[in-house]
Order: sequence, then structure tokens, then C-alpha cells
Amino acid sequence: MNLHNKVAIVTGAASGLGLATCRVLAAAGARVVGLDLQQERLDAALGGEIRGIAVDVADEASVSAAIEQVVGEHGGLHLAVNCAGILGPCKTLSKGQLFPTELWDRVLAVNLTGTFNVIRHAALAMSTNEPDEGGERGVIINTASGAAREGQMGQAAYSASKAGVIGMTLPIARDLAEHGIRVVSLAPGLFESGMSAGMPTKVSETIVNGLLFPRRMGRPEEFAALVRHVAENSYLNALTLDIQCGTR
Repeated sequence: MNLHNKVAIVTGAASGLGLATCRVLAAAGARVVGLDLQQERLDAALGGEIRGIAVDVADEASVSAAIEQVVGEHGGLHLAVNCAGILGPCKTLSKGQLFPTELWDRVLAVNLTGTFNVIRHAALAMSTNEPDEGGERGVIINTASGAAREGQMGQAAYSASKAGVIGMTLPIARDLAEHGIRVVSLAPGLFESGMSAGMPTKVSETIVNGLLFPRRMGRPEEFAALVRHVAENSYLNALTLDIQCGTR
């Protein structure tokens, strides 16, 4: 997909991977709309250069309304990038207390159901686009995580939600192939973000020490560069790409 003048939405746009993705896509010539939970944080992060719309991805009506607004303002939707997510750290059993059901439900609602909400409504909007010369109408890129396969202590809900993102990537890509829509997921390791900033230093240092080269956290712009490549490379479809620097 040639990103010039294409319409893109990015969830989790107020910080971290989502914010970097907004900036990289805008620099590539896309018309970007950032989506996040709070309008004030969005406006402060995007600085007025990129449009922001407050959305709760776990609320289907909120997602539907936002995408309808984007299509109404820009005439279509070509790229959707799912970066919204929450960590929800908690042990399965700790000091006689069980992992709270409401926390489990919230993590799955945002990370997994929220991703699927955006996928469904974005796909519907993309399906009405005129196909390009290669027959492509749209691209959907999701954020999974290395924790889907090798989660840390306290990441039961987070790991389960991200494993779900990986698990649904292939069947959704198969579902949407007839509409000319590609679906790819990215599985980042430990990146500089608000989420990693909240991790105990000992945990983050242990992960970094298990890397190959370079032995550091990933930078949001490195993730965003891969998002751009996936969008522009039409032969990438129905897979999850790791961007983890050899995490073990």
C-alpha cells in the first residue's frame, strides 16, 4: 500500500508505540487519526498536528462511532493499527488472594476484544474502498507481545490476551482475503513505553540481560518503522512478526 494520502487510524495513540506510529505514518504522507481513551491526553500528545478522537476500544459502540466519524471526515479508511493495551499485573494467587475476576475481564476486554472490535469495524469500512492496482483495499496491523509465548510472573491475563491476538490473526486474514484486506500482527518484546516504565526494575533488567544485540529496550520508532513496512509491503499477510531482539 502506498501510504501517501491514505487514511489511517491508530489506537493507543496518546503514548508509546501508538504515538510513535502516528508520527511515522504521518511522515509517510498518510492522513492519521489517533484514538485513545482520554481526549486531553490525546490532544497534548499529538499537539494538534494529528487529529485525535477519544475512544474506549472495549466499547463496541464507541469504536463504531469513531470509525464512522473518520470515514465521514476523510472519505474512507485504509489502514488500522491496534496499539491500545493494558498490562493488569497480578499473580494468580498471592498472599491468599485470588487474581480478581474483574481485572481479568478488563484486560481481556481491552487487549483482545478491543482489538477485535477495531478489526471488525475497520474491515467493514475498508470493504467499500476501491481496490488499488493490486486489488488491495486495506491493511490491519495488531499488536501482540512476546509475553504471548514467554510471559513473566504476574502476566497471566496479559499473556492470555496477547496469545489471543496471535491466535486470531490467521483466521481473520483468511476471512478478509476475499475483500482485499491484509491482517498482520506484531509481537514486540520490551520497549520503552509507559507500560514498561511501570515494571519493577529487577524484572526489566532481567529481560534486557537476556537479549542478544543490541542489549537494550526497543525504541517506539523502531516498532513504528515495522508498522510502516508491513503497510507498504503487500506480500506480508496472515502472520505474526516478532520484534524482540532475540529475547529468551
